[in-house]
Amino acid sequence: MGLSGDLELQSLFFGLFLSMYLVTVLGNLLIILAVSSDSHLHTPMYFFLSNLSLADIGYTSTTIPKMIVDIQTHRIVISYVGCLTQMSFLILFGCMDCMLLTVMAYDRFVAICHPLHYSVIMNPRLCGFLVLASFLISILDSQLHNLIVLQLTCFKDVEISNFFCGPSQLLNLACYDTSTNNVVMYFVGAISGFLPISGIFFSYYKIVFSILIVPSSGGKYKAFSSCGSHLSVVCLFYGTGLGVYLSSAVSHSPKKGVIASVVHAVVTPMLNPFIYSLRNRDIKTALQRLLSRPV
Repeated sequence: MGLSGDLELQSLFFGLFLSMYLVTVLGNLLIILAVSSDSHLHTPMYFFLSNLSLADIGYTSTTIPKMIVDIQTHRIVISYVGCLTQMSFLILFGCMDCMLLTVMAYDRFVAICHPLHYSVIMNPRLCGFLVLASFLISILDSQLHNLIVLQLTCFKDVEISNFFCGPSQLLNLACYDTSTNNVVMYFVGAISGFLPISGIFFSYYKIVFSILIVPSSGGKYKAFSSCGSHLSVVCLFYGTGLGVYLSSAVSHSPKKGVIASVVHAVVTPMLNPFIYSLRNRDIKTALQRLLSRPV
């Protein structure tokens, strides 16, 4: 159903979301290029950051281009196969974000709590394994949701009160009782969401405990500043994600759910590069070197 049926608002949305999408893709691509081109950034933390930027590009590209085309053509229709494909990639990249944020929290835990063993523990083989495991878990989560939705065979000329196909919206459109499917889907969602959040909480619990025993205030500030950007992104991602969940579970207003989805799916990936570039001196230096190079 898109965002609004008003033609004047659709013209505004077209320009707004096109510019936000371009900023998101460009910002995350600059992070990837800066990390890959600067040898000083060839560390586990920035390796995970570049993968997070790649996942953010995929997450945004799953929904926004289709919405922009729909606004331009005034044809808000998606096929059954297209809807399932969009849902699969949306869950894949969303879960990838969750897993990578957890991995980055573990990286900060090792760097602050075990600094002398950091290079030994966070070796290239382990970093590659963590990214690969995050990807495989995300695929498993995506396909489990897909298998549940594929059991619903009575979709035809239905309306989805959002600008993308999500599993909760599709289950609500079923023609029969889906209580069992709902239980399974929420269980899978709870596992894929609860485990990453638990890992992040545990890592930061250990980090805070280690920082508090540092005698100098300068050392405490340096330790806190090294994980400030990651903590900001975690709060933004999970805060908006919780807003999407509450708006769909508690509120019965489709408009509130759409607004929460826009903030989570569009604004969060757009702000991530700014958070890391503005709060990180290494990234700013690498971006300056990258942009100052002759074409």
